[in-house]
Amino acid sequence: MSTLGILLTLTVLAAFSYYIGRKRSLALATPVKRGGNNLHSLPSYYGYLVMIWVLIPALLVFALWSALEKPLLTSTMISHLPAEIQNKSPDEISLTTNRVLSLAADDAARTSAEPVMQAAAEDYRQMQQTSSMIKTLLVLALAIAGGFIGWRYIKPETRARNQVERVVQFIMITCASIAILTTVGIVFSVLFESIRFFGHVNIFDFLFGTHWSPQTALRADQAGSSGAFGAIPLFVGTLLISFIALLIAVPLGLMSAIYLSEYASTTMRAYAKPAMEILAGIPTVVYGFFAALTVAPFIRDLGSMVGLSVASESALAAGIVMGVMIIPFMSSLSDDVINAVPQSMRDGSYGLGATKSETIKQVLLPAALPGIVGAFLLAASRAIGETMIVVMAAGLMANLTVNPLDAVTTITVQIVTLLKGDQEFDSAKTLAAFALGLSLFIVTLILNVVALHIVRKYREQYD
Repeated sequence: MSTLGILLTLTVLAAFSYYIGRKRSLALATPVKRGGNNLHSLPSYYGYLVMIWVLIPALLVFALWSALEKPLLTSTMISHLPAEIQNKSPDEISLTTNRVLSLAADDAARTSAEPVMQAAAEDYRQMQQTSSMIKTLLVLALAIAGGFIGWRYIKPETRARNQVERVVQFIMITCASIAILTTVGIVFSVLFESIRFFGHVNIFDFLFGTHWSPQTALRADQAGSSGAFGAIPLFVGTLLISFIALLIAVPLGLMSAIYLSEYASTTMRAYAKPAMEILAGIPTVVYGFFAALTVAPFIRDLGSMVGLSVASESALAAGIVMGVMIIPFMSSLSDDVINAVPQSMRDGSYGLGATKSETIKQVLLPAALPGIVGAFLLAASRAIGETMIVVMAAGLMANLTVNPLDAVTTITVQIVTLLKGDQEFDSAKTLAAFALGLSLFIVTLILNVVALHIVRKYREQYD
C-alpha cells in the first residue's frame, strides 16, 4: 500500500475509534444524583483516548520505518553487487547506486541496461515491495491493537481528560523543540562552515576589505588563483537598497494605515485594504521584471534629461520597487495594531479636548509603537533578504558606492551566485557564502534585539 493509502486508512481507523470510544463511554455511564453520570471526563475525551492509542504507535513506526527504509535497502542492495563493484571508490559506488535506483523506477530503461544493473534494480525493487508490504501490515496491526487496548481502558474511573491533555502537551512541546533545534542547527551549520572559511581568509580582510572578487581558480597555475573577499561593498549595497526601500515603504505604509484606521469610511476601507494587500501576493520575479523593464529605463531616461549619469541597473530602481513590494507588510500590520488600541484611550483623549490628529500623534501612535516597530522589523528583514529584484534591477557588480544611481549588489545575491551549480564545499569561494550568511544573521539578530528593547520599554508604559 502506498504512503497516501496508509495515511488514509489510519484516518478512517482514527475516526472509527473515536466513535466507538465515545459510544462505549456513554454505554458504561450510570446516572447519579443531581442529573449527571459517573464518568470522570466528558465522553469525547474517551473517544480521543482510543484515537490516540490507534494513531500514535502506528505513526511512530510508520515514520521510523519510512526514514530507515531507503538507507537499509540501498545498503543491502550494494552488498549484493559483485565484488569488483563493491571495491570501487565511494564516488563510483554512489554513481552506481543512483543508476540502480533510477533503473528500479523506470521499467523501460531497465530492459536496455547491463545485466548486472538489471539484476540489481530487480533485486532492489523486490526488496522495496516486500518492505512496503511488511510496513503496511505492521502499521495497520499496531493501529488495530492500539484501538483494542484503548477500548479496554474505557472505564468510568479512567482519567481520560488528563491523559489526553498530557499527550497534547507533549506534542506541543515536541513541536516547539523541533523549531528550536532547527534554528540551532541552522546557526551551527552556518557557523562551522564560516569558521572553515576564516581558515582560508583573514576575518579582518573579510569584514573590512573594500574589494570583492571571489574568483578563485581550481588549480594554482590558473589565472585568478587568489580572490578578494572584502565584504564592505556587499554590506554597503545591502544597506543602500534596504534604506531606499524602507524610505518608501515605511512612510507610505504607516500613513496609509493611519488613514484606513482613523479616517477612511467603512466602504473605503473594505475596498482599499484588500487592494493594497494584493501587492504582497505578487511574486518577486514579477517585481523584478517591472523594475528591469519599466522603472530602471524610466530613471535612466529621466536622469539623462537633467544631465545625470544613471547606470542601466541602479540601486535606486531596485530600492523603489522593493519599497513598493513591502508596503503591505508595513501597512497591514500597522493598521491591525492601531485598531487594537482600546477605544477608551481615544475617548479619553477626545474628552480632554484633543483633536483627531492630536489623538493620533499623542495617544494612538505611542500606544501602538511596539506593533509598529514589529512591522518595521518585518519590512526591514524582507528588504534585506530580497534577492530577485536586486539581481534583475541592481546587477551583480560589487561596487563600493553610496550613489543610488550606480549599480550595486547585496549579500543575498552574492550567496546565490556563489552557490549556484555543482559546488564542492572545500574552497574559499564556496565557503564565502556561509560567512555572508552568518553576517546577515548577525545583522538581523541586532535588529531583533533593538526592536525587542523598544517593544518592552513602551509596552510597560502603555499597558
